[in-house]
Amino acid sequence: MTQGINVVGLYVRDQDEALAFYVEKLGFRVHTDVRNGNYRWLTVQHPEQPSFQLGLFKPGPPIHDAATTQTLSEVVAKGAMPPLVLVVDDCRAAYERLSAYGVEFIQEPVDRYGAVDAGFRDPSGNGWKMIEAKPKSESQESK
Repeated sequence: MTQGINVVGLYVRDQDEALAFYVEKLGFRVHTDVRNGNYRWLTVQHPEQPSFQLGLFKPGPPIHDAATTQTLSEVVAKGAMPPLVLVVDDCRAAYERLSAYGVEFIQEPVDRYGAVDAGFRDPSGNGWKMIEAKPKSESQESK
């Protein structure tokens, strides 16, 4: 039996705004965009990771009642959700490229723990860490 995680979802305040950010600024591609009444299933994927989808979901009916929708929206806007991680080959170069596209960073690239990382938030407040991938050692590459 094969198992694996295929979709991880984020709550966003506006799906069109989130779609523009993830596609136009981060370079993701639309995977699925379908509607069922007021509900919209919207996923994007990184071009180098086609087996994984990032869901861009708006809190609300039919999943959430009004009070839950309000609470979730407030929590996301405060940046209180756990950060996601975007791995890049060169953090400083990616920082410059994404900054030029209008991504607003909350942390410039810094060296720590043997790697370089930076932080940004999407328009809804979801936090991201952008971490430079460590080069694979010869022993890791042979595995």
